[in-house]
Amino acid sequence: MRLSIDVGGTFTDLVMDRGGVLSMYKAATTYPDPVDGILDAVAVAAEQTGGTVAGLLAETDLLFHSTTRAINAVVTGRTARTALLVSAGHPDILVIREGGRTDPFNYQIPYPPPYIPRSLTFEVPGRIWADGREMAPFEEATVLEIITAMRAAGVEAVAVSLIWSIVNPAHELAVGRLIEAHLPGVPYTLSHQLNPTVREYRRTSSAAIDASLKPIMQGYMHALKTRLGEAGLKGRIFAVTSQGGLVDVDDLSERPILALNSGPSMAPVAGRYFSAEEGWDAAIVTDAGGTTYDVSLVKDGVIPWTRDTWLGTIYRGHLTGFPSVDVKSIGAGGGSIARVDASGLLHVGPESAGSTPGPVCYGRGGTRPTVTDAAVVLGYIDPGFFLGGRMGLARDAAREVVERDVALPLGLSVEDAALAIIDLATEQMVNAIEDITVKQGIDPTGTAIIGGGGAAGINTVLIARRLRCSTVIVPDVCAALSAAGAMMSELTRDFAVTAIMPTRLFDPARAQAIVADLTAKAEAFFAAAGADAFDKRIDLAIEGRYPSQVWEIEVPFTPADLGAPDAVARLVAAFHARHQDLFSFRDDGDDVEIMGWRAVARCRVAEESRAHLAPQPGGGPKAVHRTMTFRETGPVEAPAFRWDDLDPAEPVVGPAVIESSFTSVVINPGATARKKPSGQLVISL
Repeated sequence: MRLSIDVGGTFTDLVMDRGGVLSMYKAATTYPDPVDGILDAVAVAAEQTGGTVAGLLAETDLLFHSTTRAINAVVTGRTARTALLVSAGHPDILVIREGGRTDPFNYQIPYPPPYIPRSLTFEVPGRIWADGREMAPFEEATVLEIITAMRAAGVEAVAVSLIWSIVNPAHELAVGRLIEAHLPGVPYTLSHQLNPTVREYRRTSSAAIDASLKPIMQGYMHALKTRLGEAGLKGRIFAVTSQGGLVDVDDLSERPILALNSGPSMAPVAGRYFSAEEGWDAAIVTDAGGTTYDVSLVKDGVIPWTRDTWLGTIYRGHLTGFPSVDVKSIGAGGGSIARVDASGLLHVGPESAGSTPGPVCYGRGGTRPTVTDAAVVLGYIDPGFFLGGRMGLARDAAREVVERDVALPLGLSVEDAALAIIDLATEQMVNAIEDITVKQGIDPTGTAIIGGGGAAGINTVLIARRLRCSTVIVPDVCAALSAAGAMMSELTRDFAVTAIMPTRLFDPARAQAIVADLTAKAEAFFAAAGADAFDKRIDLAIEGRYPSQVWEIEVPFTPADLGAPDAVARLVAAFHARHQDLFSFRDDGDDVEIMGWRAVARCRVAEESRAHLAPQPGGGPKAVHRTMTFRETGPVEAPAFRWDDLDPAEPVVGPAVIESSFTSVVINPGATARKKPSGQLVISL
């Protein structure tokens, strides 16, 4: 048996795979210790399956886990007190940064502070040339003085990023040995081991972020393993990474930067599966939770990734410098708070009610209207069937707060105010989708929309209409899309090396040696994965650019390409083709500069799940009618169908709602939904 757990801002989702049959459960996320919420979700699963927590965990062979713990620590400034060690003469790498300004002519915007303050930045004597030779010797005595100063400053973690350590790491390794000897127990990160890129800011920023997360994530992972073990778990725990893969939790403790966007990265993995089932090779994947709305893309069956991941506002936040699945997140979820400002303008988000106190309709002390409250007012959510009836909602309280905070200030009826909240949230979500489609040259009309997240069904049809998409696919596991995605993911490890090699000076023997070393590391990773690992493969790529360019692109190649007599011609042709695909132009007469080499090792530790919930017995379409309000119709008596009872042979024509224990899917007037035999909904607009 396998369990997949996704700790979100509002709910903790659990998907259980028992003999290839999936079931889904939810519990409120708990603060400050999310492990309590995880155990609560397991308790819900145990109760509904007639077992015990200990019995359920004892059956579990594999547990997949994703968490917002790392990103929350960075956003809230609750990371460890971290020092940064850099080469002498380069203390301002995190101050100077890279990038631009979102508003270049607004000089009132303050310059962002560095991730690690200058007061905790120390200069290490010694210098390496770009070709790996030692320019200035390493001075151990000075580093020992720095260590004494760090101890006095109460440093809890250390990041080390020295110039050209990616070609000769001797000085960084020496610093690491001194930290281990004289600051025992203080975790540290060496930049050349974590992120061997030529870009100093990105390499330094990723090392700083990673080191700052080590104390909190190592403590969290230890608590997770200990408490789940005490509760009865005997199987292995794997953590979800922001690259869309899995790693052992012990590996994540050593590289916690991998967990920054772990939850959102799994939604496109699941979205690729469901879009392929319906014959789409391009899809917009949405994941609407209680706190955020995450959007990603599947193009030609491939999930795009990026190195330009900012924590916070672009250019003013902090660049991770680390590859991750390209996911855009905005503060527009079911718990996003609606307010009217002093100018009479309506705003929705980014502030969220979270799980505590949550929306007003939860009855947990919330006092401000949210998107979920608006949906309850409009009749889209059945107050008596939320979480399958385990949690009742206070419709009257939701109506009162929408009237007080939105309707009266704007001079609207309560229903019109609730519709305005939904409309504004929809527009914000459309803008987020346009950022990863229209603004990147991708026409959304040629894609399907995958609706994921507990709040997905409220306005997915409205979003699709704004984008002129013809099809919406809502999986039966939509309310736990990220957790379901982990069931389909692979164990992965990324290996990279910086080795500059212009194609006009291509050295086949050196290239073969580089790839052989990367392949050996990948094979060692497979061995460490255990005897149960299977379906192993190694994906190879170069990072190259035209000589006049600043940024590299990644170009895949195979061992056969590298071993061919015309190896360099094949690499150059592949680069030109990839450049054409990305930027719509190529320069066939130019050389290519290979800057780096990369190998991604992938394997499975379990068979891929069928990714659908177990079919529930039903007696054909059964609907109850209640008052719902739509822009097109105003208040109208419309049917609400139970998802499990839908007959695949009978379409549902809007206006209507299709509800399960975990979500409500609004079928707006003019739309038609069909339940597939597999269980998912396909909505035609």
